[in-house]
Amino acid sequence: MLEIKELVAKLKGCRILVVGDVMLDHYIHGDATRISPEAPVPVVHVSHERSVVGGAANVALNICSLGGRATVCGMLGRDGPGDRLGSLLKKAGVRFPSAFRRAKTTTIIKSRVVVRNQQLCRLDYEEDIFQYALDSDSAKKALLAELFKVDAVIISDYAKGTVSGSLISLIQAAAKKRGIIVALDPKPRRKIPFDGVDLITPNKSEAMELAGIAPEEYGHHFPAEEVCRRIWEKHHPKNLVITLGPDGMLISHKGELKKIIPTYAREVFDVSGAGDTVIATLTLALSAGIEIEDAAHLANTAAGVVVGKFGTATATPSEVIAYHR
Repeated sequence: MLEIKELVAKLKGCRILVVGDVMLDHYIHGDATRISPEAPVPVVHVSHERSVVGGAANVALNICSLGGRATVCGMLGRDGPGDRLGSLLKKAGVRFPSAFRRAKTTTIIKSRVVVRNQQLCRLDYEEDIFQYALDSDSAKKALLAELFKVDAVIISDYAKGTVSGSLISLIQAAAKKRGIIVALDPKPRRKIPFDGVDLITPNKSEAMELAGIAPEEYGHHFPAEEVCRRIWEKHHPKNLVITLGPDGMLISHKGELKKIIPTYAREVFDVSGAGDTVIATLTLALSAGIEIEDAAHLANTAAGVVVGKFGTATATPSEVIAYHR
């Protein structure tokens, strides 16, 4: 394995296109010391609020944080939340082409109420308007124009409807002509068809679902080799990396289980967005010519940094290097 400094240095300047569901993550922080007289619920005295990028936009933010260059394509409204998200992306150095902002689209917001660093509840603001949102001729044209400027593509499905089977096929066909990597973070419950992508990064439960295995078939045991074999037979991903939570990360190549890397996390404060960090780091590394096993070690380290922070977060090159010592 290459030294961590060498691996991190190779990421600098790699250009990645992220396609998928973009959203604004909104946090309401406060304290609760009494129960409401109106209902048996806590009364939260709000101290402050903050907004960060979420969904596919957070994948793009992770890319820039690690030294890469990112463009994100997904539907964003011409509304207040859309303006805030656009400003956050611009500040982080992420490109968001104007072709993907639309007046009739409502920006997705996930608003979380947090009391003493514990999430009390989440409020989702979203409409069923994203189905096949990027399947129009104008969206396809704008998307393909961006694809021809990058070294790899990440398709980030958050089950809001932006990603479709036809969109995946369109991206794969264009990427094949250019000889660039296509990575996919799938949501198996949507049952979107896909085949032959270069990388998929499901978590353990998503991998079981992709493999068509009911969890009760094996109880607490995770049938790693069976999962890898079945996912290969159904979807033929060149590389499969399964995040196993406290059990680390599994690497499979063309259906063959290669290695399970133990977790590098020292303290798990919040797992929000860790999957975004993993696919961002892996894709950056692969696009830079790093072998899958070294790429997985790097992604495992970056994820270890991120889960030690609160909320959706990113890792910087200096944090990754320091964490690995």
